Amino acid sequence: METVKLYYNDAYLREFDAAVLSCEAGKQGWLVTLDQTAFYPEGGGQPADHGLLDGVAVSDVHEKNGVLLHTCDAPLEVGTTVHGVIDWQRRFDHMQQHSGEHIVSGMLCSTFHCDNVGFHMGAETVVIDYNTEISWEDVLRIEAQANRYLWENHPFEVTYPSAEELQVLEYRSKKELTGSVRIASFPGADTCACCGTHVAHSGEVGLVKFLSCQKFRSGVRLELLCGQRALDYLSRHWEQNHAIGQTLSVKGNTTFAAVQRLQAELAETKLRAAALEEASFRHTAAKYADYGDVLLVVPPLQGDGVRRLCDTVSQVCGGRCAVFSGEEGSYKYAVIHTGQDIRHLIKDMNAALNGRGGGRDGFAQGSVQATDTQIHAFFENL
Repeated sequence: METVKLYYNDAYLREFDAAVLSCEAGKQGWLVTLDQTAFYPEGGGQPADHGLLDGVAVSDVHEKNGVLLHTCDAPLEVGTTVHGVIDWQRRFDHMQQHSGEHIVSGMLCSTFHCDNVGFHMGAETVVIDYNTEISWEDVLRIEAQANRYLWENHPFEVTYPSAEELQVLEYRSKKELTGSVRIASFPGADTCACCGTHVAHSGEVGLVKFLSCQKFRSGVRLELLCGQRALDYLSRHWEQNHAIGQTLSVKGNTTFAAVQRLQAELAETKLRAAALEEASFRHTAAKYADYGDVLLVVPPLQGDGVRRLCDTVSQVCGGRCAVFSGEEGSYKYAVIHTGQDIRHLIKDMNAALNGRGGGRDGFAQGSVQATDTQIHAFFENL
């Protein structure tokens, strides 16, 4: 027989008693069926409830032909009566996310004449897909409209219309439905065919906050937070922004402008540093004019500094230039000998100095795991 679904009559029911009808070993634990349950099964984009049955953990619930299978971490005796306790924090979070999604989807679909074609309630965020393009500015306008609706504290309604009533009723659904259809409604915001659990009044959602809007197929994918998730997210970001403001000695509403100023100062400093580095490279190169083969082992250089120093020196030394930049035991290198084939040299050098890298046309670059002494010894023995 089908399991009586207590959550349809009372989504706020946290504890219940039920008879154990069957208990069989499954892949992830013991599959237990009850004559009635308040555990919501995974479905419609909403995850399953978790909780306890006589102290035994319930980690998943799914429905098969009207029967709800509770995945438990230990067996329960068939024929006994067990006491079920829902993980209320998890359930209420799902109710907030699902109800908030209904409200924003109803408003988005009504305003932009589109359909909700995908809904997934993840552990961190809610992801919703719509089959039309919507701008971020329009999404934020709907967000403000939805939050006003929440604070007006509208009641949630459930109806089971007759087949005739269903024919003329305007409601959202991903497919055509027949038979007994559960219509979930937040009047003035959304009417939708839905089997999930919802809050009794819109005010219990508390807050909705969109995080992102990305182009997806022929429409957009939105990321949403509701209720406690939204509050926690905004609180974390406020704390981070507050810390940034304190570090920069500015007010919280001016941190972005302060960061922009820092970026401009950093860019200017990098330009000055690059100019000084180039001057330093030219000064070093002048020491080796017509010197012939040159080997330089220098402290760590940023970016492509190794190549640029090697290039600058090689243009005036009249021979091969090898630059190793790093700290004792680990160096990046660049070797330039214009017009010469240095592939065999680099192969031998990599073998001797535990190196990796290569190149062609008289230029090679890579890295070695060797000491300053080992590097000098290799080139002295060429």
